[in-house]
Amino acid sequence: MSRRRRAGALGALLLACLIGASLAAAQVSSSGGGATRSLAAAGCQLNGQFKHVIYLQFDNTHFRRDNANVPSDLEQMPHLLSFIRDNGTLLTNDHTALISHTATGILTSLTGVYPDRMGQPVSNSFRYFTPTGATRTGVSFAYWTSPLFDPAGAVGDTTPEMINENGKIAPAPWVPYTRAGCDFGAVATANTILENTAIDIPTVFGPGSPEAAEVAANPGQAFADFVGIGVHCAQDSTICSSANHGRPDLLPDEPGAPYTGYSGLFGAKYVDPVIKPSGPMTDLGGNVIQDAAGHIGFPGFDGMEATTSLSWVAQMQEAGIPVTYAYISDAHDGHGTAGNIHFAYGPGEAGYVQQLRDYDTAFKTFFDRLAGDGINKSNTLFVVTVDEGDHFVGDAPTPAGCDGVNVACTYNRVGEINGNLSAMIRTQFSDNTAFTVHSDDAPTVYITGNPSQTAPATRTLEREM
Repeated sequence: MSRRRRAGALGALLLACLIGASLAAAQVSSSGGGATRSLAAAGCQLNGQFKHVIYLQFDNTHFRRDNANVPSDLEQMPHLLSFIRDNGTLLTNDHTALISHTATGILTSLTGVYPDRMGQPVSNSFRYFTPTGATRTGVSFAYWTSPLFDPAGAVGDTTPEMINENGKIAPAPWVPYTRAGCDFGAVATANTILENTAIDIPTVFGPGSPEAAEVAANPGQAFADFVGIGVHCAQDSTICSSANHGRPDLLPDEPGAPYTGYSGLFGAKYVDPVIKPSGPMTDLGGNVIQDAAGHIGFPGFDGMEATTSLSWVAQMQEAGIPVTYAYISDAHDGHGTAGNIHFAYGPGEAGYVQQLRDYDTAFKTFFDRLAGDGINKSNTLFVVTVDEGDHFVGDAPTPAGCDGVNVACTYNRVGEINGNLSAMIRTQFSDNTAFTVHSDDAPTVYITGNPSQTAPATRTLEREM
């Protein structure tokens, strides 16, 4: 599924952990244009003799075939598949959290707990009750400490997005690293970076900040400047200094000792000059990273294809940020230019096959670049994982027996099958109880007025559905 909207041709079963052993930090000349540097931060204390962690979060990438004749996503990315098999362990018994969706799946992986313990059991959006008993839309993607994100505007509800079972902000995934003296680079990874300019900018920078003023004056450039890219720094790190526009990394509910004295960089505008002073950031093919409107900086979440996301990872690692978590957008959707359009592919369609070919090329370039930097299985923990577990929905392909690689497949219909639940209840049961629905593989129903679980209207609807 797309990071921002649901599409049709889906499916994923992949969890791969590649575990290295040891080696000291290498002195190399950065292939990304930076100066010669020690790639492992001196104060970073990882377990054993690891010097780097590279965590790659795919959006719905398939290990198994959706069509028996068409090679799976991983089969069409042989450089990635070979890297996994040659260097580590491939686990295919991955199971998704319920309800399966992008934000819930990724945040479950990041936190290590199911969504009832980290605040996002329904995603990528959800509905919430107002004091009147009506419902409004909330969005799951917001910075870790932000309050409820309602894209229609604030309603005075300051409940944290990432609320846990104790009513506190769930523990953040970068804290074990920063407490150990390791800087943590975040590349479009859910809620570890700013996700929007509406609630996240005032949360991190303040409502009267220059960044908030830029949002008002030039919202497109502000999104490219401040959303999607970040660094959470160890206490003694100079990367997140005030001279580099570092901001306090506030986590008031973090377990253990108070999380004070830590800072972060938020946005490509502030991160890129630190990791690539020669600027601007380019993808692995040397193209300047920008959105469909030409705003240089973060291109949008659906624009985080492998060549873009992996380039930021390599650049951060080469700049001495030893821990990087990155999101890679799905290959089964057509994204246009940096996500300006969306449409779903079926297995073996020409655009799908080409996109996987491009991803494979990016992984080869990425692994070669890391090898040149001295970053490999001997000193690095690689984790490659995936969210969700959806499957392709659509007609049989034509021509029959197409394999996508040699003979392209085409489909008459690709996508979900939707139903009007409220109309079904009215026509089949003559029940006019008002409710709203969050559509998904397990629809969530919100009864207007928010009656109790045992109220007659609630029990009746449960039986009817």
